[in-house]
Amino acid sequence: MIDISRLEIYRENNRLEAKRAKGGLPGSLWETYSAFANTDGGIILLGADEKDGGQLVPTGLTEDEVRKMQKQFWDSINNRQKVSDNILTDKDVYPMEYESSRIMVINVPRAHRERRPVYINSDIFSGTYKRNSSGDYHCTKEEIRAMLRDQGAETVDTKVLDTFDLSALNSESIYAFRMSFRNTHVSHPWDQLPDEDFLVKIGAAAKNTTTGKFHPTGAGLLMFGNEYEIVREYPNYFLDFREMVNDITEWSDRIWSTSGDWSGNIFDFYRRIVTRIVQDLKVPFRLEGLYRIDDTPQHKAVREALANCLVNADYYGRGGVVVRKHPDRLVFENPGTIRVGKEKMLEGGLSDPRNSVIIKMFSMLHIGERAGSGMSRIISAWSAAGYENPVVEELIGNIERTTLTLPLTHVAKGTQEMFKGTQETAKGTQECTQKNATTSISEAESTQKRSVLDKGTQEIVAKVPKKTIKRAGTIELGRTANAILNAIIVQPTVTREILAEQLKVSEATIKKHLKNFRDMGLIERVGANKGGWWKVKK
Repeated sequence: MIDISRLEIYRENNRLEAKRAKGGLPGSLWETYSAFANTDGGIILLGADEKDGGQLVPTGLTEDEVRKMQKQFWDSINNRQKVSDNILTDKDVYPMEYESSRIMVINVPRAHRERRPVYINSDIFSGTYKRNSSGDYHCTKEEIRAMLRDQGAETVDTKVLDTFDLSALNSESIYAFRMSFRNTHVSHPWDQLPDEDFLVKIGAAAKNTTTGKFHPTGAGLLMFGNEYEIVREYPNYFLDFREMVNDITEWSDRIWSTSGDWSGNIFDFYRRIVTRIVQDLKVPFRLEGLYRIDDTPQHKAVREALANCLVNADYYGRGGVVVRKHPDRLVFENPGTIRVGKEKMLEGGLSDPRNSVIIKMFSMLHIGERAGSGMSRIISAWSAAGYENPVVEELIGNIERTTLTLPLTHVAKGTQEMFKGTQETAKGTQECTQKNATTSISEAESTQKRSVLDKGTQEIVAKVPKKTIKRAGTIELGRTANAILNAIIVQPTVTREILAEQLKVSEATIKKHLKNFRDMGLIERVGANKGGWWKVKK
C-alpha cells in the first residue's frame, strides 16, 4: 500500500513506476504491467511524474479523466489481443486524491508461475518484459523458455528420456544411494528389488510398457548419470566446488563435474563436498547419554542449503551450480530464479521445488525437506549461532541465478540489536541485499529503517576507534567511518540523508566517507544511484 498523502517521499524503483498519463492510458503502461507480473510485482501510479531530483509530483488529472482511464484500462486488460492474462482484481485498481489532483493506482502482484510469462500484443517473444533496477526490459528467448519450463504442474525432472537407456547411469552411484537408503530404512521391502525396479520406485526410471525397456527420467540422469551422458540432455550442465584461500587468489581445492575422474552427477557431488563445507563449523561440547553429539543445527543448515541449491537449479539454464567455501562465508549459486518468489520463500510454508523427484530422492536419505520451511530453518540456525544474517540474492536478466550466502563471521555487539530489530519487523535483512534491490515504498518501511539505524549506530559509534589507521594489509576505520560501514552492512539500501540524520553529521561528510570506501575497495554501488544498493566487498 502506498500513502498518496506523502507522495513526495517516494522514488521510482524496481517496484514503483510513475506515469504522467495526461493524454490517457500511456502505451508503456502495458510493458510495465508485464514486467511487474513476471518479476516481483509493483505499483503503477497514473497521474504522477518524476522531477529532476527524483521526487514524485501529481500531473493534475481530474476525477473525470481518471474515471475514463479506469474503464479504458479494464477494457484493454481483458482483451487477449492486448494482454495475455489479467491477474488483477477490482481491489487492485483504484483512484486516490492528492491535494486537488487525482491519481490512479494499479497494484500488480507477481504472477503465479503457472501464468507466467505475462505478455502483450499477442506475441510471447516480442511482448514479454521483466523489471530490474534500470526499469522494464525486453526478455530474451532464453528467459521466456525458462518461465515456460516452470509453468507445468509436473516438474521437468519427471520427464522420461526415451533416447537413453540405463547404461547412461553410473552403477557405483546407484550402489552408494542404495546403501544409504538401507541405512535409513532398515528392512524396507525395496531393499530386495533389482536395480531397475528400485529406480522405478524412487522415480529415477520408467519402463516402456510396449518394448519392456527401462529409460531414465530427468531426475535419474541428473542424480546417477555419467557427466558425458548428462550433457546430452542438459547442454549447460556444470557442477563446481571451490575452496577459496581469499577473494583475490584462486582456489586451493576444486571439484568439478567435467574433471573426468568421477561420475559428475549431483548425488556424488553432494557426497564429495558436504563434509568439506561443514568441517570448519564450530562444534560445542554436547553429550547425549555417554556420546558426544557433533551434529549442530548449523551443520544441518549447511546440508539443507546444499540440497536446496541442487534441487532448485534449472539445469537447462546457463552458469551451472557453483558452491564456494571462503574463509568468511559459504556461497551456494544455482541457475534459475526462485519459483515462488523470494518473499514467499522467506515466509516459509510453501514448497515448490523446481525438481520434485530429485528432492524426493534426497528426502529418502533424510536430506532436505518438502514442507517449505527449509530457508526459515537455515536463517534460524544461523541466527542462533550468532552469525551474520544469511543473504538471498536473485540475478534477473539474460543469465538468471539464485545465490545464498551464509556468513561465517559473527554479528558484532553493536550491530546485534540492529539484527534483532530487523528480524522482528521484516523477513530478514537478507531481503535488502538482492541484486534487484527493492527500496521502500511505504512510510512504515522508511520509519523502520530510521529506527533500526538509530538504535544500532548509537552503540557502534561508542565502540569504534577514533582514528583511521591502515597497517599490515588490514584496514581499521575511525569512529564515524565504522558506523557508516556497519549501517550499510545491515541496511544496504540506506540513503545518505538517513545516514547523516542518524549519525548527526552532514551529508557532505557521508559522501566523503562513501568515496573513501570506494577508493579503498571496501564497497561498490550496485545498480543506479536511484534504486540501487551498497555492496560491502571486504
